[in-house]
Amino acid sequence: MTNAASGQTVYLETFGCQMNVLDSELVLGELRAAGYTPVDAADEADLVLINTCSVRQRAEEKVHSRLGELNRCKQQRPDMMIGVIGCMAERDAEGIRQRAPHVDVLCGPGELGSLLALIDQARSGDRPAVAVTRDWSRREPAARRARDDGLEALDRSRRPDRAGSPAQAYIRVQRGCDKFCSYCVVPFVRGPERSRPPDHVVEEARRLADAGVVEITLLGQSINSYAYEMGDRVVRLPDLLVQVHDVPGIRRLRFVTSFPGDFDASILRAMRDLPNVCEYLHLPAQSGSDRILSAMRRDHTVDHYNALVDQARRIVPGITLAGDFIVGFSGETEADHQASCELIRRTRYKNIFVFKYSPRPGTVADRNLPDDVPMDVKRRRNHELLAIQAEIAAAHNQTMIGQRVEVLVEGYSKAAVKARQPGRPASDRSDWRSEHQFVGRTGGDQIVVFDGDADLIGRLVTVEIASATDLTLHGRAYETS
Repeated sequence: MTNAASGQTVYLETFGCQMNVLDSELVLGELRAAGYTPVDAADEADLVLINTCSVRQRAEEKVHSRLGELNRCKQQRPDMMIGVIGCMAERDAEGIRQRAPHVDVLCGPGELGSLLALIDQARSGDRPAVAVTRDWSRREPAARRARDDGLEALDRSRRPDRAGSPAQAYIRVQRGCDKFCSYCVVPFVRGPERSRPPDHVVEEARRLADAGVVEITLLGQSINSYAYEMGDRVVRLPDLLVQVHDVPGIRRLRFVTSFPGDFDASILRAMRDLPNVCEYLHLPAQSGSDRILSAMRRDHTVDHYNALVDQARRIVPGITLAGDFIVGFSGETEADHQASCELIRRTRYKNIFVFKYSPRPGTVADRNLPDDVPMDVKRRRNHELLAIQAEIAAAHNQTMIGQRVEVLVEGYSKAAVKARQPGRPASDRSDWRSEHQFVGRTGGDQIVVFDGDADLIGRLVTVEIASATDLTLHGRAYETS
């Protein structure tokens, strides 16, 4: 990076999944090292970056709306630079250029290793500066290696600050996806599945632990298929869990997201046998109908999914499950929808994420299947699945009243953040309890709020549960460790 960055400010806004959150963290670290100072508002920044998601149409609409707002800022400050990075830049760079000609930089997720050079290029007057991968399969091997080497260097560039590091962190262990579910754009925007070297992952975990991180989440689009060849040996996810688990200072270890179609019981045994691996599994089902699962190309049946859930509960006592569902996929009937309702009742998830189907350009479903379920039906089905889940979660959480659970304290609760807003008149402030309410999560990923002091943030605390709703456990701190 040139010295032009010295004294410059940057604002980075993130849409989408945990992988995007990690990408943003790494990009911001690179920008800091290059001389940029992060700021909290776009209108204060010399460089504004939007890290985007293309998984659903609604996410893309939010980005276009945000770019419209930024255009008004740029009209007042013409020297402001605006960049769009991530999946949307990869999928629709030309569309962004047409709708938002004020964008200076476009960089897909496979090209983030060259982002600093792109910013320099745009700053020198060559705008817009664009780097996207396009057709991953047609790249020459040398070009693919160079791109992946740049991405690996970005992942390994993380230098955690002991003073400012949070207690939790993500580590990417896998890039891309080979599943090609018919509705999903991820293989097209993040490319084929590639597993990172295990020694790189462990090295990253050590640096994070040295900076005070106590909980690590390993990330992959279909993480249970992690496989890295080392000579005549293949390192798989259970092996990687053992290596990261043994890093001194790491008290909790999670992994997401798992693909039901090729999940191996050896992962469950590792969860059972490794004390610091959390008893939590994110296992997207997407539908409870075999007919819809086949149209989605999900590579599992309902019977297979049910057997996997039963096996998980048998091998890992007390395991909590989270699931994903899509409502209103092409051809989904009321019978198909009721099958999803039944799967939720049977599985009894801790929580679920429900999404209304929206066709993604370039996918098999977009090319070959009609989007034939009306939006009002999608909304109703969405609400019905969430209502069933709320009833299940509320009943389960009531059984936890009186129990003591270990919680990693993440910070002030939303109520406390609101109550502690600076400049609010004393008469308008919430009571002491709201201002001193903290939030954390159990090993099973359940949200817990309780009263305490700021020195608890980042620590493991035993909390006794006093009351519960469908989403949150309320308790009081009992002891720290």
